[in-house]
Amino acid sequence: MSATTMAGLPVDLGGGPFAVTTTGLVKRYGRVSALGGLDLQIPTGAVYVLVGPNGAGKSTLIRILMDLVRRDAGGVDLLGVDPRLSGGEARALVGYVPEGHDLGYPWMTVGRLIEHCRRYYPTWDDAYARRLADIYALDLTRKCRQLSKGQRRRVQLLLALAHRPPLLLLDEPTDGLDHLVRDATLTVLSEHLTDSPTTVLISTHRVYEVERLVDHVGVLSGGRLLGQLPRSELEGKLKRYSADVPEGWGRADIGGRVIRRADRSREIDWTVWGEEDRVVGDLARAGATVREVSRLSMDDAATALLSTTEAS
Repeated sequence: MSATTMAGLPVDLGGGPFAVTTTGLVKRYGRVSALGGLDLQIPTGAVYVLVGPNGAGKSTLIRILMDLVRRDAGGVDLLGVDPRLSGGEARALVGYVPEGHDLGYPWMTVGRLIEHCRRYYPTWDDAYARRLADIYALDLTRKCRQLSKGQRRRVQLLLALAHRPPLLLLDEPTDGLDHLVRDATLTVLSEHLTDSPTTVLISTHRVYEVERLVDHVGVLSGGRLLGQLPRSELEGKLKRYSADVPEGWGRADIGGRVIRRADRSREIDWTVWGEEDRVVGDLARAGATVREVSRLSMDDAATALLSTTEAS
C-alpha cells in the first residue's frame, strides 16, 4: 500500500525507475521554510506536472535541481547523479526554462546567443534549432535586450529543446506567450516527446494549459507535497458527487476523503477522494440520493487538492 499524506492522498509512486528523486529535501530562507522535507519522484519518461500556488516552493525546487540554489538538507538524484557534486555534468543533460525571462546576454543578438549556447551541448541539433526559430518567428539579428517578454520566452524554449536533452525542467513555460504561440508551444512539446525520449517536469499554476500532455501530477503547497500520483489514479478516484438529501440530514460517514464540500438544505455537492462504488453506497445508506458522479478536469482537480488543508 502506498504512503499517503495527512490528507489521505498518495505520495509514493513505487519502485521507479525515476529520472529525478529528492529525499527529505529542505530549503529555508531565514525562518521561512521554502521546502519542508520534500520526497519527489518523477518516473523516467513521464510528463510530470507540479502544481501549486505562487510561493508554494516550485521554483525553489527546480533551482535546486539545477544546482542554482543550495539545499539545506536532503538528497537529490537527477539522472543518476547528484547535481551538487556533478561538476556541471547534470546541467548538460537538462533543458531548462526558468521562471524569469532574463537571457543573460542582453548585448548579444539572438543568433549569436544560440551559437554561444550550442557549444556547451554535444547533442545540439542544428536543423531542429532552425526549425524552432522558424516556428517561433525569431529575428536572429535582433539584440536580446530589444526582445519582449514573450519573445525572450520563445528563445528560452528553443535553447531548452534544441539539444534534445533527456530531461526538461520547465518553470511556467508558457508565461508571457500569447494564445497562438502557447498553442504552438504545446504542439512543439508534444512532437518533441514523440521524437525524443524525454522526462519532463512542468511547474505551473495553470494546469489547463498543459493538461493534454500530463501523465503524473504532484500538488505542492507550503513546501510540502499534498499528493503525488499518476493521472489515471487521480481521474479514477477524485470525483464530484451531487446528491439530494432529506431535511435535517447530517454528514455521512463515507469511505473516502471529502476534499471539498458545498452543503445546502436539501442538496450536497462534494468532491471526494475514494472508490466510487463505496462512496455512492455509503451516501445511499446515509439517506442521500446521488444524482450525478462526474470526473474533474485536471485544473479543477488540482484546485480541489490544494483545498485539502482547509477541508474538515
